[in-house]
Amino acid sequence: MISFTVMAITFGVVFLAELPDKTALAGLMLGTRYRASYVFAGVAAAFAVHVGLAVAAGSVLTLLPQRLVQAVVGLLFLAGGLMLLLKRDGGEEESIKAPADQSFWKVSGAGFMLILVAEFGDLTQIMTANLAARYDNPLSVGLGAVLALWAVAGIGILGGRTLMKYVPLQLITRIAAALMLALAAFSLYEAVAG
Repeated sequence: MISFTVMAITFGVVFLAELPDKTALAGLMLGTRYRASYVFAGVAAAFAVHVGLAVAAGSVLTLLPQRLVQAVVGLLFLAGGLMLLLKRDGGEEESIKAPADQSFWKVSGAGFMLILVAEFGDLTQIMTANLAARYDNPLSVGLGAVLALWAVAGIGILGGRTLMKYVPLQLITRIAAALMLALAAFSLYEAVAG
């Protein structure tokens, strides 16, 4: 059964954690060179694969004792929140090899491969697995995570630079870190109080 609360929590955590990530930049760079719908199709497919893997990993965690899972999830959320707080903005630009032509398969394939490689083991993939373990509702977590990642990709492809003019990246990063630290505290409390 789908829980809109779990979907909303997952969406918020994943969206805020992914927004300051390299994906928005990569999407922006591809979106300025190629047809946005082609880029989005490839990027969206890659994110669906990543979320599927993360939810499967998180579902395996639910087979472990609940207190242990809560402690592990809490520690991982804590690590994720601290990583966001301590993250240095190096201003690095990813180099993207342009496909030779503008066909749907070449452009979407370039977007798919870029995201598939760049995002494997990324913070949001780990957070999605944590959320799947925490809530034991893989469908709701999966939908929330996919929608969040697709939203970030869409924002990146269609105008990430404009958004960053109005909302400081540092503020977005701090909000994401605060959410993760709150989830860490709640999970660790449940593990201890259990």
